[in-house]
Amino acid sequence: MNVRYRVELSQAERDELTVMLSKGKRAARKLKRAQILLAADAGCGDEEIACTVAVSGSTVYRTKRRFVEGNLERALSEEPRPGAERKLTGKEEALLVATACASPPEGRARWTLELLANAMVRLTDHESLSGETVRRRLAENGLKPWRKDMWCIPKVDGEYVARMEDVLDLYAEAPDPDRPVVCFDESPVQLIGEVRQPIPPEPGQLERYDCEYRRNGTVNLFVCIDVNRPWRKVKVTERRAAEDYAHCMRELVDVHYPDAACIRVVQDNLSTHSAGALYEAFAPAEARRILRRLEFHYTPKHASWLNMVEIEIGVLRGQCLDRRIDDPDWLRREIDAWERQRNATGARINWMFTTDKARVKMGRAYPVTSKES
Repeated sequence: MNVRYRVELSQAERDELTVMLSKGKRAARKLKRAQILLAADAGCGDEEIACTVAVSGSTVYRTKRRFVEGNLERALSEEPRPGAERKLTGKEEALLVATACASPPEGRARWTLELLANAMVRLTDHESLSGETVRRRLAENGLKPWRKDMWCIPKVDGEYVARMEDVLDLYAEAPDPDRPVVCFDESPVQLIGEVRQPIPPEPGQLERYDCEYRRNGTVNLFVCIDVNRPWRKVKVTERRAAEDYAHCMRELVDVHYPDAACIRVVQDNLSTHSAGALYEAFAPAEARRILRRLEFHYTPKHASWLNMVEIEIGVLRGQCLDRRIDDPDWLRREIDAWERQRNATGARINWMFTTDKARVKMGRAYPVTSKES
């Protein structure tokens, strides 16, 4: 190591390394290499750098050499290492994958690294096998058998198709002010407060907030949007009972669409989304008056993606609710401001999926019918 390498950073490289160290969101080895390069650029000797950064002299030497012979990226990155010989052969690795994809032993809910290592010892000639070896081989094959994911496979039958095409045909109709199409749904919001005040952002530093927070209950959002014009309405309530739903329907009829002959409402199959909810909240004559101007259209079960308002709720959460708000009144003010701005800008959902596209893309899922003679 008698060759001495002189590190001379450009201003752009200094700025890059300084920002990297201030954020600290890199691997520890990369951060130490950045410290070495900045210290060497400042004229510090190898022994001083090694002592300050808490690394060996050989690490300082290699980092400086890789910078001078290569570039900044090479000096910061890891070099390929020879490593030890793989403990599992190709056949043994295939056996490990097959075992991890099979059911776990009796009495256990899922595979663990220890269980898999013990199983491989029984199935092969290995006297022992570490959990780390098992983990690496599983990672190479994209397997995490100790984790599970839940998803829903909808049953596409005649009822599913009928409801889907009914909703899609509504979306495709020409706008009719006398018969507006309104998508309706609800969504819960948890009220969360700060334990300590967040630290505002500054140049080179993101906003920081404490990992601890204070829960202050939940509220419900009733959200509706007009399919054919840039209008949406969000109502914040303490609950989502049948009575609250009924009052939303009355507001649609009397406040938001007083001149419409029939308001067609697209909604999911929640138990409160029914005509009976209005009879539970109002006198029979009032309930019938409201229902005469409403026409309900239901999305298929497990098909919330067909309700256009789900997209709007996602926009609301991303643009307005992606933060900690602990007071219902504050939440209402923020949502009202978001609602006014979005309505004023003429924002609409550009729905592209149609009945014809559904029959092409989902043709295999449609119920099989006998051919007409």
